[in-house]
Amino acid sequence: MGHRHTDTAQPRQEHLVIVGNGMAGHRLVEALLARPERPARITVIGAETTPAYNRILLSPLLAGEIEREAITLRDAAWYAEHDIDLVLGERVETIERSARRLTTDAGRELDYDRLVLATGSNPARPPVPGLELPGVYLFRDLNDANALAHAAEQGSHAVVIGGGLLGLEAAEGLRKRGMQVSLLQRDDRLMNRQLDLTAARLLEKELRGRGLDIHTDAQLERLEADAEGNVCAALLADGTRLTADCVVVAIGIVPNAELGQAAGLEVNRGIVVDEWLTTADPAIYALGECCEFQGQTFGLVEPIWRQVEVLADRLCPGSAERSEGYVDTPYATKLKISGVSLYAFGPTDPEPEHDVLSYRDPQQGDYRRLLLREGRLEGVVLYGDTASGPWYFEQALAGRDLSSCRSALLLGAADAQILLDDALNESPQRPAKEAA
Repeated sequence: MGHRHTDTAQPRQEHLVIVGNGMAGHRLVEALLARPERPARITVIGAETTPAYNRILLSPLLAGEIEREAITLRDAAWYAEHDIDLVLGERVETIERSARRLTTDAGRELDYDRLVLATGSNPARPPVPGLELPGVYLFRDLNDANALAHAAEQGSHAVVIGGGLLGLEAAEGLRKRGMQVSLLQRDDRLMNRQLDLTAARLLEKELRGRGLDIHTDAQLERLEADAEGNVCAALLADGTRLTADCVVVAIGIVPNAELGQAAGLEVNRGIVVDEWLTTADPAIYALGECCEFQGQTFGLVEPIWRQVEVLADRLCPGSAERSEGYVDTPYATKLKISGVSLYAFGPTDPEPEHDVLSYRDPQQGDYRRLLLREGRLEGVVLYGDTASGPWYFEQALAGRDLSSCRSALLLGAADAQILLDDALNESPQRPAKEAA
């Protein structure tokens, strides 16, 4: 029997339904509540049985560094206090666009006036035989973190597939749980999308020193099963065989656009949206990891938080005029892997026309590499001391010519800024002090 909502005789309130109670969906709810013109009637539907939590903190949770309560964003009572209907543990299966109605796997039917799809992403899966074996895990949600913590209690050897941020966090979490961990990266370096070879080698040396067994340029051929049918080993193309009581797949994410596709919306890699986060249907919006804007998909919170503000304005009468629409601007990646500080933006490898500045202090474990083109900063990799990262990023965004402070750029923000200010003060565009 369904739970079809029937309206009362009171004046009908416009109904906003948000599908997805992850970080993006929850951030949107918070943004709507901060606006005086918030939609009067909001329903949030989440497939997981727990209210929204901070997915970024799954890694310290897996490592046993924080308690489960520390990652909860808001409990169910908070939604009720703010007159928001929260539906948990149900997955939306169909959207009837002509009737503006959706149905969940529990048979619940809801009519909507406007609909936001914030369905997030799914873990990417490599085409490897044996991936379906018991003992192979993903690392994406709270259930995954709990399952991995349990697996760490049962076994001693783990293999993690993926040398990006998520893979490194999973590997460190399991190592801290007492497991012997082998990490497989098919590229020639860890975090190849953010780090140049020198920074990646520094990171690899640090993590090896902690006990991680790291394999770069690793081609995984297949996973093997024991007599009971559980995963027991990972076999690489070069013949290396790694014992595995459990295997974690953490090679990235793909937008969860299936619901949008089934509803007939335009979908490439993600659900295609315009600068107002509107899909091909003007009553339906998409937000966060499930959407695609100008060919780009999203996996970091910074651009998604900007999307939230644009969409919140769009959904609140009177606010839309204040919003300029979403623009995909550059962003810096601030990474902290178990005490290792990294800050990076722009290209990871220099082009022939780049002016490359680099500095390395092996004793302090500091490394800086700047890429400039005609005096303007285009890319930065910082390992260790990342304090100047935001200043570098600000200069890059402004497109500022840093030729006047080139000699001090590697020393950090304070020294470079002094030279930059001096150059500005001596600029012929400014009146000379003697001309009073």
